[in-house]
Amino acid sequence: MTRPILTAEQMRAAEQAAIDAGATVEELMERAGGALAEAVYRFAGPLPALILTGPGNNGGDGYVAARHLAERGVKVRIATLAEPKSDAAKWARSRWSGAVELLGNDTGPEPLVIDALFGTGLRHGLEEPVAKQLLRLCSAAILKVTCDLPSGVETDTAAELSPVPSFDLTATFGALKPAHRLHPAMHKCGRLVLANIGIEAETRWREIGPPELPTLDPGGHKYSHGMVHCVGGAMVGAVALGATAAYRAGAGYVRIGANEHVPNVPAAVVQGQKGRLDDRHIGALLVGPGLGRDGGPLLEQALAAGRPLVLDGDAFALLGDPARLNGLDAILTPHEGEFKELFGTLEGSKPERALEAARRAQSVVVYKGPDTIVASPDGRVGFAPPAPAWLATAGTGDVLAGITAAMRARGLPPFEAACAAVWLHGRAAEIAGPHMIADDLAAAIPHALASME
Repeated sequence: MTRPILTAEQMRAAEQAAIDAGATVEELMERAGGALAEAVYRFAGPLPALILTGPGNNGGDGYVAARHLAERGVKVRIATLAEPKSDAAKWARSRWSGAVELLGNDTGPEPLVIDALFGTGLRHGLEEPVAKQLLRLCSAAILKVTCDLPSGVETDTAAELSPVPSFDLTATFGALKPAHRLHPAMHKCGRLVLANIGIEAETRWREIGPPELPTLDPGGHKYSHGMVHCVGGAMVGAVALGATAAYRAGAGYVRIGANEHVPNVPAAVVQGQKGRLDDRHIGALLVGPGLGRDGGPLLEQALAAGRPLVLDGDAFALLGDPARLNGLDAILTPHEGEFKELFGTLEGSKPERALEAARRAQSVVVYKGPDTIVASPDGRVGFAPPAPAWLATAGTGDVLAGITAAMRARGLPPFEAACAAVWLHGRAAEIAGPHMIADDLAAAIPHALASME
């Protein structure tokens, strides 16, 4: 089961639903603080800890965690920004029997810092003196942990409202928040653990996890294992990467239709099949990598073929109105520039923009970037886990398009195919390593598939 993701408003509603069902705020705080302490102890052991608390419920979670850690023999200090204001936080503070110092220049560091200043729902950045103290104490620590979200991060957009240090571990409760899987905040969270505190997270937004791929039929053949047809154009290198990735991702048959021979592809790739786009055996048509801006007629043939489509690259410049895809079976894989070229400037957070684009095109949209989002017109959204920074190199988008085509050809529905491809793409990059080029990424796809077994 993949982890759910709730916006700040949805999280408040889920907490209220738990309270309406009989839980108290204090009970939820006790569970959250206990879970924070458990995560910290498993991660850092008995390392002496400095917990920074704010005046709200995030600070209350910090007081509860301090008590649980102290009961395990951990040396704990608390430095607070201000005395608690909410009733639940006051309750948590009353149960802490240790000293509490005021956060300031005299606050000394500890090997472990736990940030429990502010969490979900923050609307403005930390005041400059507070942000400086947080940065100072974190820079002096060996390990840094944050409660729910790093202080200074906006929950729904991941914007850094004030300077945010990098943490080694984030412990959150009930559900992930969008900022946990959106840039830039997700790259400050470190390892992300989710604790169940008795809150029901009903949502169509989820983190993308390892895919469940179709089982291969022992009596199957190359067509039943998925056929991908790559529509070639001016840039043969791009279509070669897409075709290679499709084969490496498990397609049973891959062919290229291009005006010239495409070198550097697996020997089994069939070439020269330009005119057969309506072949009933085709499980996915890959259109865009290497197509060229003069490839309009080829795109039109693909749109009219009635086969599942994966569109990338030059296909977006040639498509024009995305509403032309209404009624077709299509997956779009634009990066930021291509997204704006196709859909214009949309309002909202990245997942909201992706959803609006999916609804306009009535297609699955893979909105690529350091925080790739997969959106379906039915309202589902998949948030990719953090992928290696070295994916930002030429040709890796062609590889993703090829994997996506293979997943679709193998029989996964469009949204599931796109999510599977995004996960495999990131896993292959981890395996290929920081000095990879796109060819290495394609070569690592079988190893990414094997890592799921």
